[in-house]
Amino acid sequence: MRILVIGRGGREHAIVWALKRSEKVKQVYCAPGNAGIAQLAELVDLDEFKFDELVQFALDNAIDLVVVGPDDPLAAGIVDAFAAKRVPVYGPRKNAAEIEGSKIFMKNLLKKYDIPTAKYETFTDYESALAYLNSQPVPIVVKADGLAAGKGVTVCFTREEAEKALADTMVGKAFGAAGEKVVIEEFLEGQEMSILAFVDGETVRPMPAAQDHKPIFDGDKGPNTGGMGTYSPLPHIPQSIIDDAIENIVKPTARAMVAEGRPFRGVLFAGLMITKDGPKTIEFNARFGDPETQVVLPRLQTDLVDIFLASLNGRLNEIDISWSDEAAVCVILASEGYPGSYPKGIPIEGLEDAGDALVFHAGTAEKDGRIVTNGGRVLGVVGLGADIAAARDKAYAAADKIRFQGKQNRTDIAAKALAPQAPCRG
Repeated sequence: MRILVIGRGGREHAIVWALKRSEKVKQVYCAPGNAGIAQLAELVDLDEFKFDELVQFALDNAIDLVVVGPDDPLAAGIVDAFAAKRVPVYGPRKNAAEIEGSKIFMKNLLKKYDIPTAKYETFTDYESALAYLNSQPVPIVVKADGLAAGKGVTVCFTREEAEKALADTMVGKAFGAAGEKVVIEEFLEGQEMSILAFVDGETVRPMPAAQDHKPIFDGDKGPNTGGMGTYSPLPHIPQSIIDDAIENIVKPTARAMVAEGRPFRGVLFAGLMITKDGPKTIEFNARFGDPETQVVLPRLQTDLVDIFLASLNGRLNEIDISWSDEAAVCVILASEGYPGSYPKGIPIEGLEDAGDALVFHAGTAEKDGRIVTNGGRVLGVVGLGADIAAARDKAYAAADKIRFQGKQNRTDIAAKALAPQAPCRG
């Protein structure tokens, strides 16, 4: 098979890596890719939003399957563009991708179908939003309605923080058009959990649970990022809680999308909070998570191509999907200044010293024969081991050997699994 992967980040590097393990795959292309992906696939110099040119490339190169990684092209209808030319493509259509593209749509869907989530109100007018905000207790959460590269959510612990977040979003246009509408949501306390699932209509095949670390600094301090690290499995969270989330959140959401005439085909990502009242939905994403993909796919034992094809052929319910018992821990190495402005083009050293850890490139490029930084999140270093402790040690040992000026990373990834900070009811 000849496969085209769309995207340029760590998620896409992990997808390409998993596809290359399949005996069915002859050639992998990636548009536009990065310096790490270039070691596994042939890069195509096309932006993710050049739909017509990407479709033509697929037709001209006899592409058997297209896999779309990022959220923005999905929300803009890239799957519809390929499907219109009968090019096999894995990912949700535009009307299904709205579950991520609009937080208001997602929240209203959950409310309509009585799927557990935080209490909320939605606003298009700043003054009305501000009045409501000041009538609510803090902490409170302010969310831009649209896509904002994982940064459109602000958890506000004081009223001053909340007012600033709302003003920045709606008045200051910190997230552009994504912040013209907002969701103001009650603060949920507990531990976060991510569940990704292969979905085809009402068929849901969950992947092992993972836990992401969004804030930039240790101890979950500082502004949100796209994710500073993750790990899987979650030994400190009872399987009963994971099963509860699958049965009462993920599966009902898939059924709700079918009922709404928006059947979902692709990877549905549930971002959840384990509260004292059980799991509740924080968000849904319409694609593989980043960096969750980097710890989930290395544990996949079934051929990823077989899963994609089964879904496209309406046979997802028939395929056996198996997972390794190994643990995986991913540590993100980020540029100085991230999640704010950051430099690019800084040489990266020590990649060859990572040993048997996996190094997925997120924001890299090649310049004058050297690999340099080209994004906020630069690399995802993944350790695999018999348990979380072993995987964590391997990830950090490799991360410490990789060097570039201004490198920053959290030092407490997966610490909650080793010394739980919040009780989880079974």
